[in-house]
Amino acid sequence: MKLFLKEHTGFILLQCIQLILFSLIIYLSGFDQLATLLYGLLINVFLLVCYLTYYYYTRRHLYKKLSERTTDLQQLLEKTDPTPFSEAFDDLMKNHYQLLMAQLKSIEADQANHLKFIDRWVHQMKTPLSVIDLIAKELDEPESSNIREENERLKNGLNTVLYMARMRTVQEDFQIKPVQLEKLIQTVNQENKRFFIRNNVYPHLTSNQDTHTVETDEKWLFFILEQLLHNAVKYTAKRSTRVDIAIYQVAEKTILEVTDYGIGIPEHDIKRIFQAFYTGDRGREFRESTGMGLYLAKEVADYLGHELKVTSIIDEGTTFTITFTT
Repeated sequence: MKLFLKEHTGFILLQCIQLILFSLIIYLSGFDQLATLLYGLLINVFLLVCYLTYYYYTRRHLYKKLSERTTDLQQLLEKTDPTPFSEAFDDLMKNHYQLLMAQLKSIEADQANHLKFIDRWVHQMKTPLSVIDLIAKELDEPESSNIREENERLKNGLNTVLYMARMRTVQEDFQIKPVQLEKLIQTVNQENKRFFIRNNVYPHLTSNQDTHTVETDEKWLFFILEQLLHNAVKYTAKRSTRVDIAIYQVAEKTILEVTDYGIGIPEHDIKRIFQAFYTGDRGREFRESTGMGLYLAKEVADYLGHELKVTSIIDEGTTFTITFTT
C-alpha cells in the first residue's frame, strides 16, 4: 500500500488541483448553485477513489512483490496479477531468473574444473615429494633431516591447499559414520610422529573409558585434529615436551580436548584466530603460520555440527575443545 500511495501521490495532487481550479472557474463565472457544485465535486472524488481502489486491487500482488524482500530465488517466478504491466513484469523477472541460473551454472562448472585441477595437481606434487624424501634418507645428517623437514612442510602446505579447495563442495564430500576417537587419534599421531620427534613434543592421550564413538566424517575430523595438534606442538616446542589429549563424556556429549603448555594466545586474538588468514601476534613469530589451518578447522567443525572452542592463558598454554553431540 505504501508503494502504491507513493506512486500515485503526484496523480492525486494533480486531480485535487484540477478540481479546485475547475470549481473556482465555475464560481467566478457567476454560478451560484453551490449545492450543485458541491455535488459535482463529490461525484468526481468518488470516481477518483473508485478508480484508485480498482487500480490497486488489480495490481495488489505486484505491489506486494515489489515491497517485500526476496528470500528465495523461486519467488521471482511467482505470478502476480493478470494485467498487462504485471505480466510484463513477470516476464522480466523470469528472464532475469533464467539469466542468473545460466551464470550460476557457468560459475559452478568453472569451480568444479578448478577443484579437479587442484586435486590432481596436489597428488602429482606428492609423487616428487615422496622421491625427495627417499633420496634424503640416503644422505648424511644433518642434511637428511633438514631436507625431510622442509619436504614435510611442503606436504602440509599442499594438503592445506587441497582441503581449502574441497571446502567449496564440503557438504557433498561428507561421509558421516560412527568413528572411534581413540583409534583416529592413534592414526593422527602415527602419521605425524616425525613431526613430534623433530620438535621433541609428544601427545599423551587420556580417556575415561575404553572407546568413545561419535557420528562424524573421519577424513575431515582427521584434518581438524591434525591442525590442532600441529598448532599445539608448534607453540609448545622448547617450553614443554608434552601435549595432552583428553576424551571424556558429559551427559549426552563427548568432549575432546587438546591442551598445550606453550606461549598461549593474547586475549585480543582469541576472537579472531578462526578468521581466514589471521595469524595474530603469536603466529607472526612462526614463518609456517598461514592463518588458514584454524579457519578451515572451524569451518569444517561447523559443517559437521561439532562445537570448536578455545581457551588460553598467556605463557601457560591453550586448550582447544571439540564437543560432539551423541
